[in-house]
Amino acid sequence: MDFITLFILAVGLSMDAFAVSICKGLAMKKITPVKMAVVGLWFGGFQMLMPIIGYLLGFQFSERISSIDHWVAFVLLGLIGGSMIKEALSGEEENADASLDVRTMFLLAVATSIDALAVGVTFAFMNVEVLPASALIGVVTFAFSAVGVKVGNVFGVKYKSKAELAGGILLVLLGVKILLEHLGIL
Repeated sequence: MDFITLFILAVGLSMDAFAVSICKGLAMKKITPVKMAVVGLWFGGFQMLMPIIGYLLGFQFSERISSIDHWVAFVLLGLIGGSMIKEALSGEEENADASLDVRTMFLLAVATSIDALAVGVTFAFMNVEVLPASALIGVVTFAFSAVGVKVGNVFGVKYKSKAELAGGILLVLLGVKILLEHLGIL
């Protein structure tokens, strides 16, 4: 997987965390660089860890299903992206919570990184070097999450659904790209 594709994937995966970070920033009366870093570390750390776990799980099956790996990648990315698009278009508002306690952040970090676990499985099928790829995903998510806290504090919820929609579209398009490349169309 080339760097540009991997970067686009990282941006798409980070959109859930970005959207939640916006909500965190919206709920905070005063933000500080430390609060921005805490949110970024939680989300970036889990976005970096989950593809590695997914890779280790997927690696055990990759040889058995290598003939259909492109279809697996296409379906997983399509489902993840479709779910993000559906959530963005649902119009449901989430309650803003300023808490940065361990329990809250752990649950949010896991919830926003489940899609990265599925992507890690895809990495195993595609023989992607998982450590550099996961590090890039973590760094991009850290940056988006830290900035998301500031954006939420300044602009409010206005951009939350747009971020989720953009992330979902990116993941669906990436799945289509993987499928078309394997079929020799691209």
